[in-house]
Amino acid sequence: MQTTAARAEAAGPGRTPGVRQGPLAGVRVADFCWMGVGACATRVLADFGATVIRIEDRNRLDMPRRLPIYKGEARTYGEEDANPDPNKGGLFNNYNRNKLGVTINMRSPKGKALADRLIASSSVVTENFAPGVMERWGLTYERLRELSPSVIYARMSGFGHTGPHAEHRSYGPIVQAVCGLSYISGLPNEEPSGWGLSYMDNEAAFFNASALLTAIYHRNLTGEGAEIDVSAVEAGINLLGPILLDVSVNGRSTRDGSFPTGNRLEHPDAAPHGVYPCVGDDRWIAIAVFNDAEWRSLVSVMGGPAWASEDRFASQAARFANQDALDALVGAWTAGKDRYDLMHSLQAAGVPAGAVQTAEDTNDHDPQIAGRGVFFEMDHPVIGEARFEGTPIQFSRTVQENWRSGPLLGEDNAHVFKGLLGMSEDEYEELAAEGAI
Repeated sequence: MQTTAARAEAAGPGRTPGVRQGPLAGVRVADFCWMGVGACATRVLADFGATVIRIEDRNRLDMPRRLPIYKGEARTYGEEDANPDPNKGGLFNNYNRNKLGVTINMRSPKGKALADRLIASSSVVTENFAPGVMERWGLTYERLRELSPSVIYARMSGFGHTGPHAEHRSYGPIVQAVCGLSYISGLPNEEPSGWGLSYMDNEAAFFNASALLTAIYHRNLTGEGAEIDVSAVEAGINLLGPILLDVSVNGRSTRDGSFPTGNRLEHPDAAPHGVYPCVGDDRWIAIAVFNDAEWRSLVSVMGGPAWASEDRFASQAARFANQDALDALVGAWTAGKDRYDLMHSLQAAGVPAGAVQTAEDTNDHDPQIAGRGVFFEMDHPVIGEARFEGTPIQFSRTVQENWRSGPLLGEDNAHVFKGLLGMSEDEYEELAAEGAI
């Protein structure tokens, strides 16, 4: 098996960072973030020119390094590998593209001293550990300001770093439950369904990125740094605005015979409004009808079935009041149709409709996604060519700079410690021999 150094050398010059381009060029980030909630936030900075130095510990691998998805292998997400290749994980590769990667042992006094040196040369420090970890290392905001006076210190956690729950640990599903999102999910008269995957980890990451960009902009204007404290629970509450208003003003219950609404829409009175079965295994189409004109078009595409002229479906209000019966009839009709053929027929008739796409559909077949260039490929020394999702924004001048895939474990130790920090070869070899890096 090749060593990390050999893999990096074999990868060619594209693995060696040059002068970064983009609006964040010149910003250096000492990035202690791990998992998705932090790594996705700093990835935004890395995509647009910042030098993000991802700090890891060889003795405690980042979870995405230990988990599938592995390219070319049918493995279950969440199925942790007992003896993982730390450079193989597709999740880590995706979260940490365009970043440098170093290893520092924070349990070593020399490792902690090295972290101080890296922070002193950086203008942004980020972390998303459980509250208390950075404090145990002595890395408070006051200490960081001693090392880098105008530093931006971005802290990201489930509950924030103040308040009675500040010490609680969390992951996305916990955040989703505590903030109220899980309770309002699912179908009427059934238990809450929860949200698949760690949705709020990624959602909170974009709040984190926005906060970082705001702080950088402020520092550009004033020269002042800042401490940022993002709570993922509070980010989740920000998604509840209409429901909070409905409850507080109208006395609405968020779990009764009519709520959650599932795929249905209450305002305006849309019906049919749902997801209906199509030909094939687990294949569906979404259809939304908002007025009589769209209803007449839907009936025409259906071939004018007799039931469509019944009084219970004669108006938008009547259809809304009889959604259970309407959904059953529409679903029986769609069940014999190909989802894409039906989508095109309905759209041509002026009926809002869309095939429910799988990950494969979106990744490999969707012409709109392909036309926008959402996905792109980069090479990697271990897994080869791999596909990444881009940033869902296009600028007239600013271009996302994709200069390499995720770093191998400790791949940039020599470049960062000797090249950027000016460490001598003897000191570098000593720290490596002692396990400090």
